[in-house]
Amino acid sequence: MSAPQRYPLIFNPKARSQRGRRALRFLEANAHHFDLYATRHEDEALELATRFAAAGEPVVIAAGGDGTLNTVVRGLAGSQTALAILPTGTMNVFARELGIPFDNLSKALDVIRRGFVREVDLFSVNHLPFVQMAGVGFDATVIERTTWEAKKALGPLAYLLTALKVLGEHPPQMEVICADGRREVGVAVLAGNGTLYGGPFKFFRKASNQDALLDVLIYKRAGYRLVFDLLCGLAAGGVDLVSSATYLQTAEFTVRVEGEVPVEVDGELAGRFHEIHFAKTHNHLRVIAPEQPIRGLCAQLLNSLLKWTPRPAPPTRTP
Repeated sequence: MSAPQRYPLIFNPKARSQRGRRALRFLEANAHHFDLYATRHEDEALELATRFAAAGEPVVIAAGGDGTLNTVVRGLAGSQTALAILPTGTMNVFARELGIPFDNLSKALDVIRRGFVREVDLFSVNHLPFVQMAGVGFDATVIERTTWEAKKALGPLAYLLTALKVLGEHPPQMEVICADGRREVGVAVLAGNGTLYGGPFKFFRKASNQDALLDVLIYKRAGYRLVFDLLCGLAAGGVDLVSSATYLQTAEFTVRVEGEVPVEVDGELAGRFHEIHFAKTHNHLRVIAPEQPIRGLCAQLLNSLLKWTPRPAPPTRTP
């Protein structure tokens, strides 16, 4: 793809963290590459992305985290406009999934300027599109109850403190019904369009965002047993390897619950529902990514740690 003179770039100028302030300084220092569009709320970002797609812009940059990307994706989905990413959020899960340098904005800009385009699948939850992940129950409850003040003061630690409170509760049973008739029962559901969840953690080890399938984890146990199972799964090299989790792949499924439960898409609260329908959309997303993924040092170390297994000592020779 030939590089445009200046890229339209959508961002939120209200930098609330040290990382956000560094990102603003980077945009100012590299302003000759961008036409900057500051947005005050989600509707403005969606409107801008939709307008750029309708005008046939070849590339639109989203500077932000996974929630900002989700908004811009909704405006670009199904068009020929490619999404480019400057990862300035906390987790940047989709950027990590694509191998975009999430901890170096200069290198992320280099990826954009090289202009290699991939097409990835888009799925939806009750008609709300998502590009990386969605959750029903536990993780969405944590997002719902973590206040803006706590996030501002504590960063990612705020989610952990909320999670400790939620773990002491008894969640409702959920029934998961796949389009092919398979049925499962659990207390929490995670769906991945890629391998990663929550940062560098490979929850969905069989997943691909180009196979037209969602990878789904259904957890049978709640409370601290759920966390124990997650940790055991990560240590074993796959969250699905624990006996209390069911792992399946499907293009479409429905979750039914008595009462309403919170749902999150790409790390943002989508609302509360008693029936949640996941489906493949008719659209794909064009996204600029490295031809060969560039992994950050932390991800490399984590992957090495999780894959490492002790080797047996060589047999001793007898004289």
